[in-house]
Amino acid sequence: MTSRPGHPGRGEDRPNVTFQCSPVESHPATTPARCLYRILVRDLMLKCSIGIYEHERLAPQRVRINVDMSVLEQAAGPANDDIANVLSYEDVIEGIRRLLAEGHINLVETLAEKIASLCLEDERVEMARVRVEKPDVYAEAASVGIEIERYRAR
Repeated sequence: MTSRPGHPGRGEDRPNVTFQCSPVESHPATTPARCLYRILVRDLMLKCSIGIYEHERLAPQRVRINVDMSVLEQAAGPANDDIANVLSYEDVIEGIRRLLAEGHINLVETLAEKIASLCLEDERVEMARVRVEKPDVYAEAASVGIEIERYRAR
């Protein structure tokens, strides 16, 4: 097997790769460069008691939840392969499950705000975008819902 320049073949050592983040500045005059990464939770389907109508209080219904967070990378970063240095999406999902277990919620807007607040409890989270959809409300629509974006106050 021949190898192309820059592409190691069999038996060759892989090059030592160093990852470097792209600095992100929110306020160039006042904020030092920060490295961000994103945590994504896509199409999380859970049942919960949600809605303003009486029939919605009688039985749980499905909600589809999407979360997109911008997270401040820690100095050690993910390069050392230690979960302690990153935000765990498992913690986010378990937190959402706990929120849904607390009881009935009238509005998808309220649920989205609670999820965004949950995400922003972690000091590393700079931004949380949350979409909450109810897929079973209208036969003619794949879903109905809302999307919000919340930022850490600095």
